[in-house]
Amino acid sequence: MSASIEKPVVLPGGLNTNRQLSQWLQFLPDGRVRLMSGKVEIGQGILHALAQIAAQELALDVGCIEAVAASTAFSPNEAVTSGSLSIQDSGIAVRLASRHARLLFSRAAAEHLGVHVQDIDVANGQFLHAGRVLGSYADLCHRVDLAVEVLPASQLPAGPMARVASPIRPDLVRKFFAAPEYLQDLALPGMLHARMLRPPNLQSRLNEEAWLQAQRHVQALNGVQGVYREGCQIGVIAGTEAQAIQAVEALALQLTELRAWHVPAEFPDAAELTNWLRQSPLQTTTVATTGPAPDLTQSPAVRSLQANYARAYLHHASMAPSCALAQWLGDEVQVWSHSQGIFNLRRDMALALGCAPEQVTIAHVQGAGCYGHNGADDVAFDAAWLARFAAGSPVRVLWSRHDEMAWSPLGPAMSIRLQAGLDAQDRLVFWQHDVWSQGHGTRPGRNPTPALLGCWLQHGKFPVLLAENAALAVGGGSDRNAVPPYAFESSHIFNHRVMQMPMRVSALRGLGAHANVFAAESFMDEVAHATGQDPLSLRLNHLPDPRGRAVLEKVVEQARWTQRQARQQAHAALGADTAWGQGLAYARYKNTGAYCAMVAEVEVAEQVRVKRLYVVADVGHVVDADGAINQLEGGAIQAASWTLMEAARFDRQQILSVDWENYPIFRFEDVPEVSVDLVVDSTHPSVGAGEATIGPCAAAIANAVFHALGVRVRDMPITPEQILTAMNQADAA
Repeated sequence: MSASIEKPVVLPGGLNTNRQLSQWLQFLPDGRVRLMSGKVEIGQGILHALAQIAAQELALDVGCIEAVAASTAFSPNEAVTSGSLSIQDSGIAVRLASRHARLLFSRAAAEHLGVHVQDIDVANGQFLHAGRVLGSYADLCHRVDLAVEVLPASQLPAGPMARVASPIRPDLVRKFFAAPEYLQDLALPGMLHARMLRPPNLQSRLNEEAWLQAQRHVQALNGVQGVYREGCQIGVIAGTEAQAIQAVEALALQLTELRAWHVPAEFPDAAELTNWLRQSPLQTTTVATTGPAPDLTQSPAVRSLQANYARAYLHHASMAPSCALAQWLGDEVQVWSHSQGIFNLRRDMALALGCAPEQVTIAHVQGAGCYGHNGADDVAFDAAWLARFAAGSPVRVLWSRHDEMAWSPLGPAMSIRLQAGLDAQDRLVFWQHDVWSQGHGTRPGRNPTPALLGCWLQHGKFPVLLAENAALAVGGGSDRNAVPPYAFESSHIFNHRVMQMPMRVSALRGLGAHANVFAAESFMDEVAHATGQDPLSLRLNHLPDPRGRAVLEKVVEQARWTQRQARQQAHAALGADTAWGQGLAYARYKNTGAYCAMVAEVEVAEQVRVKRLYVVADVGHVVDADGAINQLEGGAIQAASWTLMEAARFDRQQILSVDWENYPIFRFEDVPEVSVDLVVDSTHPSVGAGEATIGPCAAAIANAVFHALGVRVRDMPITPEQILTAMNQADAA
């Protein structure tokens, strides 16, 4: 009889697949502690927050912690930095690794001096026994072997966490003083410059004779090192950036004059976008169901309500276009990238380049504006592909603004239908939520073939991959936050995945939560209005979660919710030429993350202006309060811009919103005052804050517009045109 094989203990967060303590921490003789994480810094302050966690557990000054930018050469593989999971997953990994390291160092100090380990105290990085200093991390590092598995929390003494001062994030200080922090600033010795030329759309094809003529013309230009093409993957290498720009512009002009492109018209009709989403080939799945669905048309005791909501396609609209550097040394390539998933990218790059993953090293460098699947992975492949032609010289590829807007994946358009049933006492007893959307994920590393734009343009090499949704258990995609947080006798949630992808779509901050919460919380407001209930009371009557109730009750107190009718009347009495309104919304992000309640105050004249946003959030144990507040505030401002302004423009052949004139976003003058309060409760584990405000902000603004005007706008963005359409529809009804 064979002995049973004991399964390894499941460790939390990133520890489960990166179990060695040495993968996370290195203690150096000069007193520094090097902290490695597979999560990447994209402006959210994660490296600083992780350093604070390590400092707390090690009882060490945070200035001694050196949080290292991620690299596939040495970092633990923590997949993708997304979904507000970094503190939740990497934070717990760093906490337990640091706690284990402190235990090992305490044992080393006790053994060296022959005292009991339980009598050892740690303060300011020094190990003490009865007030006597036994040594520091630097003194003891040669005695401690970190090549061990991190123990589970149950086997580690927690002890009181040291109080750690929270200095200003060092990366922010460098940025404030214009230090070259970004990948776009990076320059390597002997570096060549490259630009890409893209076709009008994924389905385009190129005339061979015209191509050869245009290639010869551009190849002869001053400074051009080469003009390269595989299918419609086209790039130009030159000695300087100016020469690369001149060459690619000349190439584009030549191909246009020679009528070299065959461009099929496969994009949807923008004016019929909702119909296109609902009438496309669909893959329908039941997301969640509780209780039977009542017959809303037959039961005399049930009153039914129904409404449809929509969101446009959204651009990432990153501050700086995507950029990457690459250099081949023999059969190995080094890539510098602002990808949010460097290990996933390495895997797909190896597939695309026909080499082993070990031959590809990707070092993360911050990019200016990363919050989802933008062009970072694609430009990294562009750089590696072109660098093969550069005879060992490093090649820098910088996308143009046009490239960034036209070719970074879009956040998918969404259409949502909500139905509710009320009993004779106007209690909500039935809820149905249907969402139509393409999938929200085409990130690299998740399919048998690469999910990289350049590979798809190399016609015939690799297929274009259809956008997919992650399982709801790990956050979902288009169905994210489609399941209501409220308790109803019967609820039915359906996801209708659109099985077409004429233009690229993928993950954008919050994924489906932006539109689903906008729709659900707008509909809660509509139900409240239809039944004569206060929107707050309706929510509290159906919300059993005490943490959810707490954030709602606190935000309405902050926003003086009970005075909103009086304040509206006072505003009108002033004879102002604007209408004033206040709206409420709530969600728990992904139904597993941070709790967030918001109140928006708006003034509406020719357009909607958000004057103030009140945010109350419960993120569990707070590691860095300033960082959490910044993330909640930033998410709210971005969501307000999406909700009021942003919509990708396109015709049947190509994206048209390729510059700031055709894709307006919030400017500083549009940014409202944002008040953020955290419910501090260290009894619950930390959850991420970065995306928690995305959905509630959209709904709170929409509800405030209704309060101001008495008109319900159900399609985002809430532009003057949409308001006028809603008014006309209300008049017609």
